Amino acid sequence: MNFEKYEITQLPLDEENNATEDSFVREMADHLKTKCQIDPALYPKYNVKRGLRNANGTGVVVGLTQIGDAEGYYVNDKNEKCPKPGKLYYRGIDVEDIVANIEKGDRFGYEETSYLLLFGHLPNQKELAIYKAMLGAHRNLPQGFTHDMILSVPSSNIMNKLARSVLALYSYDAKADDISIENVLHQSIILIASFPALIAYAYQAKHSYYFNESMYLHNPDPKLSSAENILRMIRPDGKYTELEAKMLDLSMILHADHGGGNNSAFTTHVVSSTGTDTYSAIASAVCSLKGPKHGGANVEVLGMIADLKKNVSDITNFDEVEEYLKKLLHKEAFDRQGLIYGLGHAVYTLSDPRATVLKKMARTLAEEKGLLDDFALYDFIERRGPQLFCEYKGLNKPVCANVDLYSGFVYNALNIPEDMAAPLFAASRISGWCAHRIEELVSGKIIRPAYLNIQEPRGYTPMEERE
Repeated sequence: MNFEKYEITQLPLDEENNATEDSFVREMADHLKTKCQIDPALYPKYNVKRGLRNANGTGVVVGLTQIGDAEGYYVNDKNEKCPKPGKLYYRGIDVEDIVANIEKGDRFGYEETSYLLLFGHLPNQKELAIYKAMLGAHRNLPQGFTHDMILSVPSSNIMNKLARSVLALYSYDAKADDISIENVLHQSIILIASFPALIAYAYQAKHSYYFNESMYLHNPDPKLSSAENILRMIRPDGKYTELEAKMLDLSMILHADHGGGNNSAFTTHVVSSTGTDTYSAIASAVCSLKGPKHGGANVEVLGMIADLKKNVSDITNFDEVEEYLKKLLHKEAFDRQGLIYGLGHAVYTLSDPRATVLKKMARTLAEEKGLLDDFALYDFIERRGPQLFCEYKGLNKPVCANVDLYSGFVYNALNIPEDMAAPLFAASRISGWCAHRIEELVSGKIIRPAYLNIQEPRGYTPMEERE
């Protein structure tokens, strides 16, 4: 397949003073860095919760939900944030119990979890069979969509392509603007079913266009689970082992929702509250998840580990690994941001339950695939990293491994490409987003918080008087 490249050219803005677009933008950017800077001292002065966080580090409560809940601390009678072991609940059910029962039954469980999030109860055998059949019926994308919307216009970032694809699906829906719950539920099921093909084909298009690799387009199989279809469609031969598929399935269960306060779920609530269409709301959530401070963090873990392996001669030499971790904190390694990716979380303090479950999965994969040295490396980062972080920052608080640390290991062990990490997150979280959208449409009102304007009034300066 041939693609035509288009590039944006730089043109002079003003020949008279020889200003170019690059120099003008650079100058204005430096200006805005100062102009847009708000004095941090003004936030407590006006009692503004910066980042919607309270002074004690807890999140500002802005809504109610019955879909999911992440617990990682409690607030004592002195209004202090106190650590406790992390828990994650889907519709009131502990996600660790969900995973344990799925493993006990030796079955794929993402579809069952998706049903739970959407409808609020665990399905019986008949209900689950109907739901799986509905998903299977909508696995294929609309006729011509793959070629016209994905392959013909590839993107260097799969999340960007995913958001554009979701928006494009609007044009294939005769009832796209109908926000009745019946119609939104129908749209939600189609999107949940479609995401594996959307991310897989976006991956194939990217690697063909940008890396000159062969493109393999496998049709989704309606009889297979989401996890099986993803592995089938991203691999050249379409093959995978049962262990690989079930490990990815469990990972998708753990990523399916995280309460209403995480950025992409909150984005879904905010955008849905306006009464807009489902495709706009879900595309907005995808754009939120793309950010490196949210869903894109798992990619940072993979990049950090790759950089560590380039700069550490022996990953089993933990003294050498520790020196690298110190360099990370001193902004002397990887992206020089002073962070050890995969550690710390806004909610979880003593433990992230998703990381706990994923670590067990990682150990199983390590034994199966001969990656015990790699597993020991991740385990050392989990144990020693928080100590180094607290020593460097002079803090005395618990810092735990988060879901991104071991999801990075699992994806590596499954030979899932780095640029598929965030899209896989989206293919998992789509169920939670759709559940939050329906909840907002049923129970919410338009979300309209206030921003306090601190700019003093000033007069208009005529053109001839400006410097």
